[in-house]
Amino acid sequence: MLGGYRITGRRAAEISASVEAAVGSGELAPGQLLPPMRELAVELGVNPNTVAAAYRILRERGVIETAGRRGSRVRPRPATTGREYVRVDVPEGVRDVADGNPDPALLPPLAGVFAAAAEEADRHPVLYGDEPVDPALARIARAELDADGVPDGPLAVSSGSLDAIERVLAAHLKPGDTVAVEDPGWGSVLDLIPALGLRVAPVGVDDDGPLPDDVRRALDAGARALIVTDRAQNPTGAAVSAPRARVLRSVLREHPDTLLIEDDHGHAIVDQPLHPLAGTTRHWAFTRSAAKAYGPDLRLAVLTGDAVTLDRVRGRQRLGPGWVSRIVQRALVRLWSEGAVDAKAVAAAYGRRRDLLIDALAARGIEARGRSGMNVWIPVPDETGAVARLLHAGWAVAPGARFRMGARPGIRVTVSTLTEGETVALADAVAAAARPVPGRGGV
Repeated sequence: MLGGYRITGRRAAEISASVEAAVGSGELAPGQLLPPMRELAVELGVNPNTVAAAYRILRERGVIETAGRRGSRVRPRPATTGREYVRVDVPEGVRDVADGNPDPALLPPLAGVFAAAAEEADRHPVLYGDEPVDPALARIARAELDADGVPDGPLAVSSGSLDAIERVLAAHLKPGDTVAVEDPGWGSVLDLIPALGLRVAPVGVDDDGPLPDDVRRALDAGARALIVTDRAQNPTGAAVSAPRARVLRSVLREHPDTLLIEDDHGHAIVDQPLHPLAGTTRHWAFTRSAAKAYGPDLRLAVLTGDAVTLDRVRGRQRLGPGWVSRIVQRALVRLWSEGAVDAKAVAAAYGRRRDLLIDALAARGIEARGRSGMNVWIPVPDETGAVARLLHAGWAVAPGARFRMGARPGIRVTVSTLTEGETVALADAVAAAARPVPGRGGV
């Protein structure tokens, strides 16, 4: 069952450490089935309760997952596994439309703003005890949030949206609590939640955002938190519409104790207006990342929310990293104030690339979705086969398994660098790959 690896240990901590070390080194691969608890207990000469405790530790640490009678296995992206073990290698000569990155040509140059921010830091160094949020950044961010109808609240700066989401979840929830998330949805969130010892409740999503009936069912069943992507939803490109936002607010008012987290990572790259849900529940958080519009390596997102949530987040942040570099914050201030990104032009560029591909696929009888952002989601009957056939045809796409739980199989195509000349060839390849092979059942 485990190949050549042998789990060792007499105590729960030792057994869990043995498994975790093997996962981290790659000796136990993602998806590897672990021995049944009683079987492993006999092999190690320990009480089955000891193995059960070890497996519980591994679940809480995000290393394994348990599916009832189907047993326990290493998670597809376990928290202890290096990214090199789970990434998809793109062979030489294959066009990569799987990576989810923005178009580098649409990102602003950074050298000048960082030089200016560093010079300012030389004149006015940031020292221990200084404010963690740059005042100019706070003013600009707050003005933009006000313009978009996000309720007033304290501000914090995190190392990207995922860092903000993790800190907000940790501020309110405990292991075993359930979080309602979009399905299909951002794979990193789907990995983060079990890594925190939390449970996932999938919520369907269409072009207008999360399905209200699914949200209601999840909250009625006891989900304590809901995560919503406002625009450029990954992987489907959904954007919460005004009518959908009204219905979702109504559902949330029925569950005022729900922790609501909104992710607006698509800010400055979309042409869809924001319809925030923030403020509908007692505890809420709204995060806005600079990654897609200004560069992923900035690692910066602005976070606001209710006073209790932000106080907990900022207090825990002070005990850990302390703050996000004020030099990076000042550089972003200059990018914002100088209008370094033409949001309308960027949104239009991504929109043209999405529409060209969606229209080309439609002409070939293939359904595809992509209302906003830089990705197109294509439902397919045989996900594994479609990915393999596309790779053989010279195209690397992202398998939908990264993004979905109970949703239909699909593939994600990132159009950010897709040229008009490539679109027809890709559409032909997808059309050929997406149709079931005769004699084989779909997934």
